[in-house]
Parts: sequence; C-alpha cells; structure tokens
Amino acid sequence: MGRREAKAGVRQALAKARLVTLVGVGGVGKTRLAVQVSWELRRAFPDGVHFVELAKVQDPALVPEAVATALDLHDQTARDATTVVVDYVADKQLLLVLDNCEHLIHACAALATTLLVNAPGLRVVATSRQPLGVPGEQVCPVPPLTVPAANEPLDSPSQYEALTLFEQRAAMVSPEFTLQAGNRPAVARLCRWLDGIPLAIELAAVRVRTLSVEQILNRLENRFQLLTAGHREAVPRHQTLRAAVDWSYELCTEAERLLWARCSVFAGEFDLDSVETVCAGEGLTSDDVFQAMIGLTDKSILTRVANGPRARYRMLYTIRHYGQQRLAEVGEGALATWHRRHRDYFLGLAEQSDAEFAGPRQGEWIARMRAERPNLWAALEYCLTTPGEIRTGLRLSTALWFYWIAGGFVREGRHWLDRALALDTEPSPERVRALWLTGWIAFCQGDATGALSLLEQSRCLAAALGDDMALTYALQFIGATQVWNDKPTQGMPLLDEALARHRASGRWTAPGLLVFASRAQAAAVLGDTETAMALLREAQTLCAPRGERWALSWTEWRVGLAWWVAGKPRQAAVHVCSALRKKQELDDRLGIAFCVELLAWVAVADGDPHRGAVLLGATERIWELVGRPLFGSPPLLARRDQARAHAREALGEKRFDSYLGQGAQMSQPDVIALALAEPAAPTPAPRPPAEESPVTSPLTKREREVAALVAAGKSNKEIAASLMICQRTAETHVEHILTKLGYTSRTQIAAAWAANDQQC
Repeated sequence: MGRREAKAGVRQALAKARLVTLVGVGGVGKTRLAVQVSWELRRAFPDGVHFVELAKVQDPALVPEAVATALDLHDQTARDATTVVVDYVADKQLLLVLDNCEHLIHACAALATTLLVNAPGLRVVATSRQPLGVPGEQVCPVPPLTVPAANEPLDSPSQYEALTLFEQRAAMVSPEFTLQAGNRPAVARLCRWLDGIPLAIELAAVRVRTLSVEQILNRLENRFQLLTAGHREAVPRHQTLRAAVDWSYELCTEAERLLWARCSVFAGEFDLDSVETVCAGEGLTSDDVFQAMIGLTDKSILTRVANGPRARYRMLYTIRHYGQQRLAEVGEGALATWHRRHRDYFLGLAEQSDAEFAGPRQGEWIARMRAERPNLWAALEYCLTTPGEIRTGLRLSTALWFYWIAGGFVREGRHWLDRALALDTEPSPERVRALWLTGWIAFCQGDATGALSLLEQSRCLAAALGDDMALTYALQFIGATQVWNDKPTQGMPLLDEALARHRASGRWTAPGLLVFASRAQAAAVLGDTETAMALLREAQTLCAPRGERWALSWTEWRVGLAWWVAGKPRQAAVHVCSALRKKQELDDRLGIAFCVELLAWVAVADGDPHRGAVLLGATERIWELVGRPLFGSPPLLARRDQARAHAREALGEKRFDSYLGQGAQMSQPDVIALALAEPAAPTPAPRPPAEESPVTSPLTKREREVAALVAAGKSNKEIAASLMICQRTAETHVEHILTKLGYTSRTQIAAAWAANDQQC
C-alpha cells in the first residue's frame, strides 16, 4: 500500500550496502515491502531475484538447503549445501531475499556472511524482527502504514496508506463498502488504535461483513482499555498486534478456535484432507473441521493458495505462532500431542506412497511430496528431537526414499538419514534399511567410498538379523556401485545374485526393479548388447502391468548406452528418447540430465556434431544445477570427453564453443524438444568466416533479428516486447522463418542459428 518513502529508503540502502535487513514487529509488512522493492529492482539483477521463505524452516542446518531450492539448484553431490550455493552465486549478479529470519538468526547471519564474502555481485535483503548483526549490514526499520493524526481533516483519505488498506480489504468481503464522510472518522480512529499495522488492520477489516466500523471500533477500544487501563499510549506495537489477534480469536466460534490452534502444527501449506485427519477428534467432527476451515478463511486466519487441482491453505507466521501459543495453553503435552498426530499423518502418507510407488501414480506422488516438503521437515524434526521417537524417524526417512532420489532431493535425504543413523545405533530392521538407502544415496552423489562403506555395513547387519530383502538390496547396490566405478566384472556376480533373489521373492519394488538397469549397464560396458536387450524385455514385462515408468526409464537409458557403445547411434536414440519422455513426465531432473547427455553423444556419433555440441552445452548448464556429471563415473566421463573431442574436431574450436554457449542459454523445455527431435538431414560443411565469404541469407533483416531471439529461447510475447512490435507480428515473422528455411519447430531455428555462426 503505497510505501513510497519506505521503498525509497530500502533502495537507497541497497545502493550503499550489500546486506539490507528490514526490521519491525510481526505483521508490519516487512515481507510485502521486501517483495515490492525486489520486484521493482529486478531489471538491475541479470541473474534474477530469488525469494527464500524461511518461516517454514525449523532446523538451522537446513537454511542453506532452502536457499539452494530457491535458486533452483538440485545438486545431488555429497558437497554441503553452503558450498553448492557459494559456487553457484560466486560469479552471479542476483538479489537474494531471506524472509522471516528471526527464529534462525545465527544460521542466516552465518550464511549471509559467507555468501557476501564469496560473491561480489550478490545483494541480500533480509526481513526479521531483529538485525542479523553482520558487519556491513544496513538496518531499515519498517514503519507502520501512514495514519491521519487526531482531528486532522479527512478530505483526502487516499493519502493515508492505512485507510486505503482498510477500504480495499473491507470491500473484498463487503463489495458495497467505501470510505465516505460518514465512516471516515471511525476508520481513521480505528487505524490509529491499530498503530497502522497492516495485519491488524486486515483482521479488523474483514469484520465489516457483520459489524459496522463503529461497532468494530468500540469492541477494540474495550480490549485496549483492559490492556492499558485506558491509556492508549502505553501499548507497544507488538501488544497492539496481540490485542488485534486476541480479538479475532475471541470472535471465532469454539470450533474455529480449536482448529486455529491445531492447524498451527502444520508448516507451510496444507490441504483439507490432512487437516481433517490431523485435527478432527477431541471435540471436532470432520464436518466441524470443514465448516471451521470456511470460517477461518473468511476471517483471513487461513489464506487459500492457488496451487494445482487440490485447494491448499497456509497461515501467516504471526498467526501460526499465536495458534501454537494457544495450543500450549490447553495443558501440558497438548502441543506435543498434536505434533505427534501431524507426524503420524505424514508417516502414513510416506509409507502409502512408498508402497504404491512401483505403480501408475509415480508422478502424482513425487509432486505431492514436493508440495509437502515443509511438513516432512517438521515431522522429521519432531522425530529426531523427541525422546522415544528416533526409530520412527528412521521409518519416515526411509519411506521417503523415492522423494529423496526420484524427486531430486538426494542431499536433503542424506542430511536426515545421517542424523537418524547417528542417533539410533542399535541393530534393527529400520537401521539396516536406512544403511542401504544411505549407501544408495551416497552412490548417487558420486561418493563411491562412502557408499561401499554404508552398503557393507548394511550387508553385515542384514545377515546378522536374517533380513533377506535388506541383504538383497545391499548386494544390488554394492554391485551397481562397482559397475559405475569401472569394475563391471566385480559388480556383475553381485547383481546376478541380487536379481536371482528378487526373482525368487516375487516382491518387486521400484528400487528392486532398478537391478535390471544396473545389470544392463554391466552388459553395456562389456559390449553385450544382446544381454542388455533381454534384461530390458524382462523389465518391460514386469513394469508395464504395474504402470511403472521410473525404474523402466533407467533400464532404457542403459540399453541406449549399450547400443551407443556398439556403434549403433540410431538404435541408441530410440531407447534414450523413450527414457527421456518418461523422465520429462516425472520431472526427474537428474534423469533428464543423463538422457540429454547420452543423446548429445548419439548426435555426434550419428554425424550431427552441431546438434551434439548444442546439447553438450545444455548439459553443462543442467549438471551445474543437479550435481556431479554422470555420478562421477570414470568410464562414462571418459566417453563424454571422447564425444566432446569428436565434436570439436568436426566443427573447429570457434564453432564448437559457440554451440556450447547456445546450448547453455536454452530453457529445459527447449533442450528436451531439441533432444527428442528427429535427426536432421546431413548438415552442410561449416562455412568459412563471414569476412572471407559473405553469407547470403533468405531471411530479411527483421526476420534475422527474430531468429536470434528465438535462438535465445524467447517466446513470441517476449520477442514482441524486445522489438517493440505486436505479438501477432512476431508470430508472423516466426511463421515466415519456418517456411523459408523448411523447418517445423523453433528448436530447429535455434540449432541452425548456432550452427551457422548466428546467421540463418
């Protein structure tokens, strides 16, 4: 709401300091101010503005992880998250917004210091109820919204931010409401009583549906008189907000009060199903919960979030903290009871998804668990910090294996599993499963030494406990690790034993189905394409009836590798493209990186070094985001170097570097489209430099400008904005380019642009 002076102050502070902290009481609008300023400054930061919501983070060790996620980094390596973030931002010009730092103040201060020391182009805006205390920090107190002084004329109410906010929020629940001569004095007095604090004003404004402004004012004045014996000036701003929230709480029904308190155990967002399961009972039926959800949403206690087909809700940090205080007041152990019910719900959800993951709902389960990430963190934190609950933490962290690995949160999984294993060292089925899963995760991080150590511990413990399935998985992943590390003859016997044990048990899970992929890779590196194909056929027979795609796609990738090793790039492309389509459907970013990488090699081997080089450039960017290329496998890295060398030799150093740069600038959808495109017709030999032989293009000057923007990954709308033409004109230019060049897709334009030294 306006905030002109406050915004100007923040911009001036950012011009002088690289860390600016917005401080103020809860509800004063720190987050909104930070968002507004960062949006207005976005063009000053070529590498973007990135918002980190920390209210949902409870473990200080996960602050760097939250920042990595905000930067869209899905690094799978064993490096700690701080190192990953530092390496990424070191040469970037970007703005990082750390929101709600007060409960993680030391972790935020330490991370901000490290990042600012190592990234000269970085600026940080933090919001907190107290400064971070970092050298060079510029502190900007966030004032309340402007309100008219007592007895001040109200002829121009729009000049006061608090009055404007009240009018807008009141009109949202009562469309006929407007500020007019009859109600302006009462609204002005109300906003003064509420100190111009936005959250307090919003909570009061929603009451105009049932009360007049005068009635709202009278009720609030009564509450302040109880607090201050009538001396309004004695109320600090934090007590003003508390009084406003108290009043909102008292105006709720009993069911709404109970639900408000119980919903406070959720972190981040939640949906109706989870609320009904966790919060019903002890005085609330499921129907009570549903009706109370409606009431709390109408009263602005809950905020509906537009996020996919399932309605989801969230609480502001201040509102959630108030609910937790009310829950604690119920009696000793009440807060723990409802946290345990929250944990039980997400444990059940994780175990259900684990049981169903080898079926048709893989994409749905990955998306669901990504949405529940803050709640999973909260449930795991409860397990690992509550006496007697650590073994349940092992259960939960292992049930989430697919989320850690298929969902792209490998390092995060390692964090929780390492903590749980360190806290519960007694032999148990839960520990043996956690050991082989952590070993598998270490393998995915390229940490072969750590992987083999953990997997050997798992094998020994499984044998001691008589846990046949755990022993099977330990053998399987030891064998897989050996194959990846160029020891196929050592890994094959273990994989053969694991495969035989899986066949004998008949209990095929998604991790178990990966045995076909690992065994096919052993065959691939040994040049045994026939065995690799036989393994693929068996995997297809098992996966197809189940609707399983994730494990099957990894087997297809290995079979593609086998055909590539055998010198049959076209056959390789068939299998790798099939794998890539599945990876795209599941948003498996690590799998996408592997597929695009191999398709780049295929293109080079198939006589299309231009496309191969563009894809190699794209993979460099993808690996930067997801982690160590090819899990650090020595034989695969050697083959990667071989493909790059062949492309460089075919194209020349200058053109090769140009194509790499082109690929690095492409968006993921465009990269996938190019990778899946049919092989192009044989590409003409590279032309000599323009200064030696002028190039004649069939395109007009304007069409060449449009082609350059298409090659940069711009949409028609963005092209229109860049060239200051209408969108329809941009669309017509693109159609003409496709027609003149005989192409059918934008990715062909991009590839041709790169292949011809920025000319079509």
